[in-house]
Amino acid sequence: MAASEKIRNVGPKSAAWLRQVGIRTEADLRAIGAVAAYRKVKVAGFKPTLNLLYSMAGAEDDCHWTQLSDDRKASLLAAAEAIDQEMAARKTAKRMGQTNVGQSIVDKALNFVEPVDSSAPVGGGDDD
Repeated sequence: MAASEKIRNVGPKSAAWLRQVGIRTEADLRAIGAVAAYRKVKVAGFKPTLNLLYSMAGAEDDCHWTQLSDDRKASLLAAAEAIDQEMAARKTAKRMGQTNVGQSIVDKALNFVEPVDSSAPVGGGDDD
């Protein structure tokens, strides 16, 4: 890879991970975004840290990752946590025998809400 194609802030090990998921240049990274690229790396089975996400966001924003604002880092952290929850939900579904895990199963696992009994009385009844 030519030096001009190197993704800013990304070291050789992370660059190898990115190449394996189809991201070879900064243009490739910008096309899908740092969060989606981070997710692809995780789904591929690698163990990236937040540093990779911050590095890619810095490349996307054309700055060193240490110059990312606290708000930007907070939004990246929230996205990483959501990806971790999704991965955990997929792992749980697989363990429970759901071999064909679709987005709806993941959504249900992440957003489970008790069903509401619309025929139940509303308000504080006398149960004494």
